[in-house]
Amino acid sequence: MTAGPDRLDQAVHQLQAALADLQPGATRSVPTVAQYLPQIEAAAGPAARRTYGSYWKHMAHAWGERRLDDIRATDVEALRRHAAANAVPRRNGRSGRYAGVHLITAARALFTRAIADGYITPDASPAHRISKPRRLPSTRRALTPGELAAINTIARTTGHDPALDALLLRLHTETACRRGGALALRATDVDPDRGLVLLHEKGGTMRWQPVTLELAAHLLHHARTRGATKPQDQLLRHRDGRPLTGRRYDQLWARIGRHLPWVTAQCISTHWLRHTTLTWVERHYGYATARAYAGHTDTTGPATTTYIKADLTEVATALAALTGQPHPLAVDAPHTGAPR
Repeated sequence: MTAGPDRLDQAVHQLQAALADLQPGATRSVPTVAQYLPQIEAAAGPAARRTYGSYWKHMAHAWGERRLDDIRATDVEALRRHAAANAVPRRNGRSGRYAGVHLITAARALFTRAIADGYITPDASPAHRISKPRRLPSTRRALTPGELAAINTIARTTGHDPALDALLLRLHTETACRRGGALALRATDVDPDRGLVLLHEKGGTMRWQPVTLELAAHLLHHARTRGATKPQDQLLRHRDGRPLTGRRYDQLWARIGRHLPWVTAQCISTHWLRHTTLTWVERHYGYATARAYAGHTDTTGPATTTYIKADLTEVATALAALTGQPHPLAVDAPHTGAPR
């Protein structure tokens, strides 16, 4: 079957248009930054929007009317320095260093998506030509037993809801989970018979983490008495039944800092509890168990990490030694002198 004259004319016209696009100076329908950013935000996850949303707004303000292919590496560097210079002062701030890092990461997310959508070529991303500032060593460390005891004492004896605050600190100390993992807990995520909680953490990961039977019972009692009646309801709640948010943590550490000035001076936060527990586990049960305890088994690393793995039984054994309480999944082990 032969093509008709109309089809041949159409094919020739399309070929000529394609060749014209390849000519130097040919214009393409590339959107402006202001036009494209809503698509970036729609495609981003909640965590990315929360972290980079303010930086995308900076880009819309600075480059809004400019096309994506009109942004240069110098523009990104200038905006990075502006973000660092105008960062909100924080107790743990590094002279705006991390604001600059986030600006570059947000810009890379923008131009990576533009490459995927075909608006610019892979080698044309201005954000990827700017090096991120070197990450400074963290000031976090493991808390001493005395410091941990003092923090728990203030949490249990001050504030309008000490039962909630004490439960939070114990949950984070036993599981070494992040704030997001605690806030995502649901009543259905607690297995009181086997002493396990299902943690939903960053990157969409899920893992079963051993907890003492006592903590599991307290978590379910907390859920029942505070309105988490459905299996999918958020477990941690205020006394009036409202689900907990990250703001509760901010208020908790601000109050502890008013009673213990060294907490404020060292910028101690919930993540220090994770650091404390994992340091203890690593010292007494080795790197493999600490890695599993932290939920890092899904991350890549040196080739030897393929063979350095610990299972749920080993994590439960470490927990039993840490808390001094037996656990259904733990293997009997000599006491290692862990703080209760």
